[in-house]
Amino acid sequence: MRFLLQRVRHATVRVREPAGWRVSGSINQGFVLLAGFGREDGWDLPESPVWKRMIEKVLDLRVFADEVGKLNLSLREAGGEMLVVSQFTLYADCRRGRRPSFTDAAPSAVAEALFERLGSDFESALPGRVARGVFGGDMEVELVNWGPVTIWLDSSELS
Repeated sequence: MRFLLQRVRHATVRVREPAGWRVSGSINQGFVLLAGFGREDGWDLPESPVWKRMIEKVLDLRVFADEVGKLNLSLREAGGEMLVVSQFTLYADCRRGRRPSFTDAAPSAVAEALFERLGSDFESALPGRVARGVFGGDMEVELVNWGPVTIWLDSSELS
């Protein structure tokens, strides 16, 4: 499981539908979380300790300013919001050639189930403060990266 976090002033995700683009989710200050799942991530991942560690890591990273401007506050403490978007391209393998390979990404059915569970788990931790993209949708993500602060989290690197 891989996350790319961007601290944002605000963000919106739109999804293409037959009638045109519609806003799927929008947030104010907080995180845009791009989530990818790998082929080694199975149906049982949400029951594993690494799942909980990744969620807690995101919620507790101290990258929001306190009253004196130091990065001392977590998303929870700062009252931030979260926009969760699926992104299988986090598992792109670009070592050979010019066309990325995505064979390391989880199969679509597994990734969709994990993405839905991830969104639900974040919603449980941050009631009313989580928006989502649409799994497998043709999306446009618009954001204002604040700082900029961009953080890469890979479950294989957590101890």
